[in-house]
Amino acid sequence: MPKGYVIARAVVTNATQWAPYAAASGEAMKKYGGKPIVRGGRNEVIEGEGRARNVVIEFESFDAARAYTQSPEYTAAKKLREGAGFIDMVVVEGA
Repeated sequence: MPKGYVIARAVVTNATQWAPYAAASGEAMKKYGGKPIVRGGRNEVIEGEGRARNVVIEFESFDAARAYTQSPEYTAAKKLREGAGFIDMVVVEGA
C-alpha cells in the first residue's frame, strides 16, 4: 500500500503565537503515526512562490494522513495558530 504524505508550506508572522500550534500538531502527528521527513530547515526556491517553512510528514497510508488532518486533535491545534501566519496543506498519496 502506498504511503500518505501531508505537505505544508507556511508563512509564520508571529513565532511566539505559532509555537503552541507546532507543539500540539506534533503531538497529534505522533498519535496518528506520522513521521516528519522535512520540518523547516534550509531551502532554496527554484521556481514559483516559495515559503520560509516547509513540512513533509509521512504516514502509513493516504487514509492515515487524511485522518490526522481531520482529527479532533489537529482541529484543536489549528485554532492555536489563528492570526500567527498562514499555511497551505495537502494530503498526497505516495508512489
